[in-house]
This record gives sequence, C-alpha cells and structure tokens, in this order.
Amino acid sequence: MQPYELFIGLRYTRARQRSGFISFISLVSVIGIALGITVLITVLSVMNGFQREVRTRILGVASHIQVSGADGTLADWRGIAAKSIQNPEVLAAAPYVSAQGLLSSGNSVRGAYIRGILPEAEEKVADLARHMKSGTLAALQPGEFSVVLGIELARALGAGVGDKVVLIAPQGQVTPAGVLPRLRQFTVVGIFAVDHYEYDSGLALLHMEDAQKLYRMGETVSGVRLKLGDLFRAVAVSQELSRTLGSDVYMTDWTRLNANFFRAVDIEKRMMFFIVFLIIAVAAFNIVSSLFMAVKDKQADIAILRTLGASPASVMKIFLIQGTLVGLIGTLAGVIGGVALAANVDVVVPFIESLVGFKFLSKDVYQISDLPSELRAADVVVTAVFSFVVSMLATVYPSWRASKINPAEALRYE
Repeated sequence: MQPYELFIGLRYTRARQRSGFISFISLVSVIGIALGITVLITVLSVMNGFQREVRTRILGVASHIQVSGADGTLADWRGIAAKSIQNPEVLAAAPYVSAQGLLSSGNSVRGAYIRGILPEAEEKVADLARHMKSGTLAALQPGEFSVVLGIELARALGAGVGDKVVLIAPQGQVTPAGVLPRLRQFTVVGIFAVDHYEYDSGLALLHMEDAQKLYRMGETVSGVRLKLGDLFRAVAVSQELSRTLGSDVYMTDWTRLNANFFRAVDIEKRMMFFIVFLIIAVAAFNIVSSLFMAVKDKQADIAILRTLGASPASVMKIFLIQGTLVGLIGTLAGVIGGVALAANVDVVVPFIESLVGFKFLSKDVYQISDLPSELRAADVVVTAVFSFVVSMLATVYPSWRASKINPAEALRYE
C-alpha cells in the first residue's frame, strides 16, 4: 500500500491546476531541463570526439615518443633504437631526419616540413601507409630522390604522382659567386591524406638516405621515433627510457609536443560544461516558481490535510514529490534526447549544413572538417545526476514553506 503522501503528490502532478499558468511554468521547467541536458550531453560528446579525432590523426603521423640528441642530431641511432626496443612497452622504433625546405613546382613555391624516413621502419611507428591516396611509401627508394607529399601541399604545388618538384634546402653551399642554396629535383611517388590540415599542407617525406645527402648529415639522424602499446603511458615510459639511455639524449612524448592544444581542449570542455549547466540550473529553479504558486493554489487542501492529522513533514513530502517528479521527467527526457543527438551528430550536422549552405568547420582553422562525437557513459551519468540533484534542491524551500502553512489562516477566507 503506497503512502498517502506519494498518492497525493502524484495526483497533484497530474491534476489540472486552477491557474493554467502554474501548469505552463511546470511544462517550461521540464522543457528547459530537458533541452539543457540534451545540449550538455551533445557538447561533451562532440568535445570528446574532437579530442579523440585530432589525437588519432596527430599520432597517425607523429610518434608517441621522440628520442633526439642534445644538439639535434643522433649518431648512434641503431644502438638507441635497440635499447629502446628492450623496454616491454615499446613496440617499434624508426629513425628520422627532420629539416625545413622550400618546394617549387612551376610558378608555385611552398614551405614544407621535410622528414627523411626508412619506409619499412616508418610503417611500424605511424599509420601513414593506410592514409595513402596514391602511390606507396615503399616507392621511396634510396638514391632515386623521390618524395611523398601531403594532399593539400600537392594541390598547392599543382603536382601529382610522376611530376617533378624542386626541393630547396636552406643550408647554402659556398661558391666563388657567394653562398647559394642547394637545389635538388625530386619525383613525386605518392600522396597521403590524414585529414589533419597541418600535416596535409606542410609535410613532405623523403627516403632517409636522400635527406642525409641533401642536408649533409652523413650517417647521423635527427632522432628515433618510438611507438608504444599504450599511448597514455608515454610520460612514464619516456622517464624510464631517460634513465636507460642516459643524459646524452632528449626525450619528448606526444603530450609535450601538443601540450598547449590538448590543455586548451580540456579547459574548453570544462568551461562549456559550466556554462551549459547554468542553463539547466535556471530551468530547474523554475520549479521554485511553479511550486510556490502550486502551494498558494492548494492552501485550502493543505489546511484540510492538516486538520485531518497530516504532519508538516507529510505536507512537505507531498510537494517534494511533485517537484521531484518534474525534475525527473525533465532529466529522463534530456538524457534520451542527448544520447540520441550525440549518437547521430554525423547525420544531423551535415543535414543542417546543407540547409544553411555553410560549413561549420573549416579545415585550415579547426584541423578537421567533420564534426565527430564520442558518447561516454560517465558524462551522461554525471550530467543526469547533477541535473536531478539541482532539481531536487529547488523543491526544498517551497515544500518547507507549504509545511508551515497555518490551517486556520488558510481557511479563514474559504
């Protein structure tokens, strides 16, 4: 047998109020809470997806850990790679040469980040091979002076597979006519697209031996790139390797290479949670207004209940149940709406973009062109719990005021 407080509270929630305005405010409260939760879950999911996509695309080209020399060069890279592989968390190692250069094709000139690689080793530490749009990394052969370009860089140069581009190295060579830049013609043998604008528009890959010759590095390299089994262990593993490899090498993990970006995303996520949660709080406190008016509307009922023996605590429970039910309905509706929207962002956003004729994400500004989403159960639970708790707190004061109504005063003018 259910307590009478629950029965009356549910009946008050379903009953038509004398003033339709009270019901309207309750409806606004439910809609406000539901919309706030829907927006908050969707925003958090999009921020999670954005962070995941950018991290994945960055690490598809960059490395989990980079080992380099104190002066920017590494002589005994084979020994460094062998020692690094002995760590059980390191899956693969690959040497690289890093430099800057200018690429020229026809009348087009573009600055580029030049990376010399060993194709067979590079495929073990990066995912570039699966991002090739044409050609292969294996086409980079020593002595053939071939190059693989990012798709945006190739488009800017107007170059395709089989075309010739000229690489201009900034280190000059001294001649009787003065210091002249070093030039070398390369053949484009591949084009990749990782859907990360920074790399697609500025990265050119050479065979490591060709890069060593062009930049006169001899047998030295810029460093060794490492791939880990768990990328989130990069900081701990880099510290272990620092002790193993000695103080002559410099360790840089992916969290340090992109620290400002990921810190900015985390701060934005927290601020968005706070801002959108204020919307939910405003909607929840509409419950205060609706309950105060409901208490005023039901003063005679409260007085009769008190004269029949109902305690102040029982009266308070009745209106707590009424207000809590409004918050619960809004919370459930918001969770359902938020989960549905977050799970279908990839469909909803392109539809809106087609309606307004405007692209929300520009690749050269936001690094990616599609709006990703990663729905996390923890975000949904935290949002729902916080919203429901705020809704419950909003019911406490008006319910307490209802319990303090004097029956004689309430019935005086009835």
